[in-house]
Order: sequence, then structure tokens, then C-alpha cells
Amino acid sequence: MAYLEYSGIGVLGLSAAVPRQVIDNYSYTEHFPANDVKDIIEKIGVKERRFAGKDTCSSDLCYAAAEKLLSDMDVDRSEIDLLLFVSQTPDYRMPATSIILQHRLGLPDTTVAFDISIGCSGFLYGLSVAFAMLQQKGFRKALLLDGETRSKVYSPKDRKTAFLFGDAGVAALIGKNNNFMESYFSIHSDGSRESMIKINAGGYRNPSSAETVKEQVVDEFGNIRSEEQGYMNGADVFNFLIREVPKDVHGLLEHCNVDKASVDYFVFHQANSYMNNYLAKKLKLDEAKVPMSIEKFGNTSSVSIPLTIVSELRDNLEGSQKLLLCGFGVGLSWATTIINVEDCFITEIVEV
Repeated sequence: MAYLEYSGIGVLGLSAAVPRQVIDNYSYTEHFPANDVKDIIEKIGVKERRFAGKDTCSSDLCYAAAEKLLSDMDVDRSEIDLLLFVSQTPDYRMPATSIILQHRLGLPDTTVAFDISIGCSGFLYGLSVAFAMLQQKGFRKALLLDGETRSKVYSPKDRKTAFLFGDAGVAALIGKNNNFMESYFSIHSDGSRESMIKINAGGYRNPSSAETVKEQVVDEFGNIRSEEQGYMNGADVFNFLIREVPKDVHGLLEHCNVDKASVDYFVFHQANSYMNNYLAKKLKLDEAKVPMSIEKFGNTSSVSIPLTIVSELRDNLEGSQKLLLCGFGVGLSWATTIINVEDCFITEIVEV
């Protein structure tokens, strides 16, 4: 298989924004008995989440994160030649949300801006695109924005997903510096398993209608959702994870000739605590090197990896650090990267 390799390019700074509204999962009992809720929370490990208001979109969270980052780092916005927006909950079907953000952030009209629609591995996909484009002489800095409002696309009456997902946005400033050593990416996709995590209706294959928005009982357990709300087959996703993700991590480490002991932190997509704990044990990792934020923010899809870095590692990335990042999920798609950060600037989390 092919691996992507880059040198002299890296993440200069990171910021994150979350909604002010805190959802206490233990009190989220309108549709389910309290004992059932307690059992679900203990299994998935999500005690709190953040929900965006009805007028707050992914772009608003990313805008707040980007403004904080650019202001705190005193960035010359004329030097940002690329803006990428990663999300599956954009503002509109068209135009692209990235172009709206280019104008809103006061970036020049010479800035290349486009959206990337992909799920839980999306931050790493976006990072690889930014690194690739920054290899060109004409590009100086890139702004990678990643935002999701997943609370708006999952049913509160479906216990398989009702307690899991939250909302957040992040901004990453990426630039060139000879101090950045080699970075490596391993990226995969498998559309044969597209039905494992899916929203069946609302696109152009199955357009919105009065029927697609109608709630219905979908299984023998009494779970309720519409065709325009997300579905996840948790057992199949877990089987995918245990087959593919450890293999990909080992493969990239072997390709790079990197010893696990030399990696300072392993940051995984925050799927749920059971899956993440399984991964850490399967890979025989030191728990102190595997930060988790799922207890506080839930599964924020593609945002979860950078959000975990901002939330859990803000005071731990001084000097040179080696990070292994791994995202996996909807698509199905998965990606692993090894990057080196040099005094990465990380802001405090912004509340919107």
C-alpha cells in the first residue's frame, strides 16, 4: 500500500470551540428509564456533551475557534493561502461553507477554499491535504477548520445513538518550518461497509419528503428515528475497529521504523470509552499516553482528535513531541498519522 510522507510542514497552533449548553447524560431521561440510561452511560463513558442551539452551525463553532487562534497567535491573515472546512453538517447544500468562512474571517480572495465531506477520520484527511498543498511554493499557511453539530442529526429516541454524540469545532494553523521532521499518513476507505453508519434520506439519492422526516419504530427494542436521522450498527463498527485499526497503527509504525516507546501521545477518535480502552489494551499502550475527552464532550466525529489535544494536552506539548493520531468510522474510512509538533500553540477552549 502507499504511504504519504511530508517534511518541513507541521501544525503551528490549535484551538477549539464548544457550545455553552452542557447536556448531563444522567438527566437525559425523557425517553428512557433512568436505570437504562445509567447502564448506557457506564458502557459508553459519556457523562456530558455540548449541544449547539438551533441557530448555531458547525461554521459558527469553527469561526469562534479560528478567531481565537488567529488573534492569540497574531497571524497575518494575508498569509493564509488555503482554507479547508471538514464537516458532514455544513451550513448549506451550496455554497461551500469554506468559502463563507473565507469571507467571514477576512481572508483574501486569493485564498483557496473548499469543503471536505467525510466523517470520523476527516481531520486526518484534511491534514494530509493541507500538508500536500503546502509543499507547493505558492502556499505559505493553511487553516484547517473542522466542525460538527451531530446532535442535530441523531434521534433522542434511539438509545443506540441518543447518549453518544456532541457538537464542537476546531481550527488548526499549518505552516512550513525546517524544524518539522517527517510526517507519515496511512489512509483507507471501504465503501462496501457504507451502511454501518448512515443517514438514509435527505440527499439526492433519497430526497427529503413528508415520509422521510416521519418518526417510526425501527426495531424490536422500540427505538425511534426518521430516515433523516443517523443510524449506527455498533456491533459491526466494533468488529471493523478490532480488525482494521490496530493493523493500520502497527503498519504505519513499522513503515516509519518508529518504536511505540518513542511516541509521546496516542490520540484516537473518541468513539466511545469501551472501544478506546480496547484499542489501548490491544496495542499495549501506557494509559498515560492515551488522552481521552469523551467523558466531557461525547463523540464529536471528526472533531474529536484535535478537540482531545486542545482539551487534554494543552500544557503538555512544549518542545518537540511525537504524536500518533488515528481516526475511524463513517464511510467506512480510517486513517493514521505520525506527526511531530514543535512548541505547538494551543489556546483555551472557547464557549459559544
